[in-house]
Amino acid sequence: MHLPDILLLILLAPLVSAGLIWLFGRRNGHLAATLSVGAAGIIAVASLYLLFAFWDGAVAEDMAIRWVTLGEFSLSLGFSLNMVSATMLFVVGVVGFLIHIFSLGYMADDAGKGRFFGGLSIFMFSMLGMVLSDNLFMIFVFWELVGFSSYMLIGHYMKKGEAAEASKKAFIVNRVGDFGLLIGFIIVFWTFGTTQISELAVAVGAEPELLSTIMGLLLFCGVAGKSAQLPLHVWLPDAMAGPTPISALIHAATMAAAGVFLVARLPFLFTVDALTIIAWIGVITALSSAIWAFAQNDIKKILAYSTLSQLGFMVAGFGFGSLYGGSAAAIEAYGAQAALFGVGAALFHMTTHAFFKALLFLGAGSVIHACHHEQDIYKMGGLLKKMPITGITFAIGVITIAAVPFVASGFFSKDAILYVAKLVNPVAFGLLVGAALLTATYMGRLFVVVFLGKPRSEAAEHAHETSWVMWLPLAVLAFFSVFAGYVKQFPLIPATLHPILYDAVPHPAGSEHTLLIIISAVAATMGLLGAFLFYRKADQIDPLQEKAYPLWVVAKSRFFFDEVYDAYVAKVQQRVAEVLSFLDALLISGLLVRGSAGLVGVFGILARTLHTGNVHSYVWWFFAGLFIFSLYAFGLLGG
Repeated sequence: MHLPDILLLILLAPLVSAGLIWLFGRRNGHLAATLSVGAAGIIAVASLYLLFAFWDGAVAEDMAIRWVTLGEFSLSLGFSLNMVSATMLFVVGVVGFLIHIFSLGYMADDAGKGRFFGGLSIFMFSMLGMVLSDNLFMIFVFWELVGFSSYMLIGHYMKKGEAAEASKKAFIVNRVGDFGLLIGFIIVFWTFGTTQISELAVAVGAEPELLSTIMGLLLFCGVAGKSAQLPLHVWLPDAMAGPTPISALIHAATMAAAGVFLVARLPFLFTVDALTIIAWIGVITALSSAIWAFAQNDIKKILAYSTLSQLGFMVAGFGFGSLYGGSAAAIEAYGAQAALFGVGAALFHMTTHAFFKALLFLGAGSVIHACHHEQDIYKMGGLLKKMPITGITFAIGVITIAAVPFVASGFFSKDAILYVAKLVNPVAFGLLVGAALLTATYMGRLFVVVFLGKPRSEAAEHAHETSWVMWLPLAVLAFFSVFAGYVKQFPLIPATLHPILYDAVPHPAGSEHTLLIIISAVAATMGLLGAFLFYRKADQIDPLQEKAYPLWVVAKSRFFFDEVYDAYVAKVQQRVAEVLSFLDALLISGLLVRGSAGLVGVFGILARTLHTGNVHSYVWWFFAGLFIFSLYAFGLLGG
């Protein structure tokens, strides 16, 4: 097969699956599951074949079909495969397939099983289309389709008010970010005259002075929405109202990382000032979300805030890596390779995060399933003995996200971000180390409360290990979570991706390397050990709430972002909407629409009075008209 054929197969498999499900499988859950999982399997196999055995790593940009031509302007639909899109393709293909397998067990008895798997296929098509797009127009189209898919899947439990509200919140918040992204794309096109990414890179290289900070920040609005960065982060924790496999696929491994993917595709469009602002937004998001996680008792919301924090690390890695890569010292030391440091740091952590966060979410799903859909961690406990496979694999996920040195992949990818932050800004480095310490602590809290101690509810008392179809993906993801960081030592990551996942990351040496290892070891050890000592005797009330109530209140407040938005909607937006509604009813619907219609009606009534059906009256009107016309003709009327 040729490269375009393989990419077309990858893109069309989920679309065909979705179409068949909506035609024949909406009421047949087994058929829908078979079609959707089969399509995901095709994507995974084709992606791995493409990256391991076929693609040689060269940029492929010549797979476009011209769609619209208007004068000198033309718009094409096409594929682009480079290091960045290939990395995301690998993540979506492998992790997506494993989550599909897990869903077979988790959604086995769900009444909307057919609709669920149809939505999964639509999401996979949308995500893959965005990943492979070669121009801004296609990216935006699939970007919006991804948002629609997320809205549909978050609201899967449509009879639950919480799910309906969460899906609307996710959709609306993302529209705010996407409006900024659209304006940014328009400015990019207006400035450089093209939407083709390859042409944009050349145009920016020729005239870098045309770049502006506002252009980069508008593009980042879309990133802040999709990747849930402050202040557009509020939708993601609420999105946990959807089924747990959706939380794993969309809000941990793929869609939430789409913003990171976007900046990695367009790194040349950001000025130094824009990169600095972006990097600090990532730092603040990473630290704030880690604080908020401590006051959450819902197992999925803890992981949601963890996702926010890790996405903050990725955004900070992109910003600081790009800043360092553009410095004279980096260019002198590393040459042209330095330009990829921001992209490499962000993508490396995005890849490892996809494995260990999908593992943690699916592990949480296994626990929820075994505890009869209980999600309060203080109504669990003692599950390690009852669910040993889930418990052990979950522990691997915790160790990985805690970045225990040399034990799992999270150490390598997170330390790459810490290193570039240290090279650029020591204060940001210190804050990110603090976020890493908090991460190890709240994830240790989660494991201790859920898996150690004694059961605190009847559901936990009677819990047992889930079926193989659910724990097998956990085992595979645990394996990747441990070894994916050893990029060149183990053949888990295709060699074609090594230049972007390993070579494009600056590696510390000597005393700097030793210092980073010590810092990571201390943060991970203090966090995990502190969590064990503080939470090991926890009952059904959070020890932090009992022993350090002010700290718990601060974490519980989430810095009042939701309250501020609610107040804005109620007191500003709603009142503006009411005024506009009144003006619409008065001016548009009343004066313009009904007024013009009424005027026409009055004219019609007057005109109708002239049509009496009486021949004598018509004769009189005829002579009256003839008389007036004669006066006009002889100049006696109208001058």
